[in-house]
Amino acid sequence: MAGRIAEYRIFLAEFRRNFRTTGAILPSGRGLSSALARFVKQSSLDRPRRILEVGPGTGAVTRHLVRHLGSNDQLDLVELNTSFVECLNERFRSDPEFQPAADRARVLHCPVEELPADVKYDAIVSGLPLNNFAVAEVEHLLGVLRRLAAPEATLSFFEYMAIRRIKSTISGRAERTRLQGIGQIMGRLLADHEIHRDPIWANIPPAWVHHVRF
Repeated sequence: MAGRIAEYRIFLAEFRRNFRTTGAILPSGRGLSSALARFVKQSSLDRPRRILEVGPGTGAVTRHLVRHLGSNDQLDLVELNTSFVECLNERFRSDPEFQPAADRARVLHCPVEELPADVKYDAIVSGLPLNNFAVAEVEHLLGVLRRLAAPEATLSFFEYMAIRRIKSTISGRAERTRLQGIGQIMGRLLADHEIHRDPIWANIPPAWVHHVRF
């Protein structure tokens, strides 16, 4: 319990300082985290996998990913926030749930764009708050994630239910235009590539978890 309270404190402090890139006031809940790990848990591959988590924060989703790592799987965590990087590294050093995967996991303090172009991942889990970004940034980030995806890889990400519609009702014209642009990008992505969707009603706030395959 003390560890969870400390995690919440770190997350809340970074939310206050960096709302645009943190995006949530609390770490992902258990149901949301489990759903994001769905295609890591359900993999049918009979070879070692490379798994990427982008924007892991304090490791709420990572906790579910490490439980399902094979003995030869590799997990890369890409995080920009220095406080979150320190928290993750400490977890792999001292948290009993994280320690068994420490030799198969890397915490990379860099933008996802800096990952080598020739490295491909069999599953990608993203915690990036895409609805906070500019339209061009969303297009760019989705392009980067698509480039990093191996053939038949699954990209899993979430967004809060009706968030763009709710924000649009209380925002000015420029913000509505931005949100509409993101909605169009997401609509095309999901129409063409979504293979599964999980509603997480118990999350605060409720969320959709989207799973797409390019």
